[in-house]
Amino acid sequence: MELIHVIADIIVSLGAFFLLVGSIGLIRLPDFYSRAHAQGKADTLGVMLIIFGLLLNQLTGGAYINSVKLLIIIAFVGLTNPTGTNALVGAAFRFRLKPWFKDEQGGKAENSDNENENKEEEKD
Repeated sequence: MELIHVIADIIVSLGAFFLLVGSIGLIRLPDFYSRAHAQGKADTLGVMLIIFGLLLNQLTGGAYINSVKLLIIIAFVGLTNPTGTNALVGAAFRFRLKPWFKDEQGGKAENSDNENENKEEEKD
């Protein structure tokens, strides 16, 4: 096995690792904005690394047209994934989705206006 194949396999494995970390972040993080940030960053980097590893494998085989196609895909992913994440977060912000905050004691999460409105309605 050539050195370039080993390097390509390491890069593909690293990309899979970033996809796994992004998936764990999607499950573990508390609100939409944090989850979107984790997915946007990790998925973009993970997919780009996997495709770059495939590009290295194609270059060693002499398939230059496939390498050019993979390079175009890398550029497309690098432009569209952050744009899509930004559009989703912007739509959530315009829809007035509140971010998650911790209170001063480091305890339970507060969701600013929604809880205060409910407390005011209970008083009336």
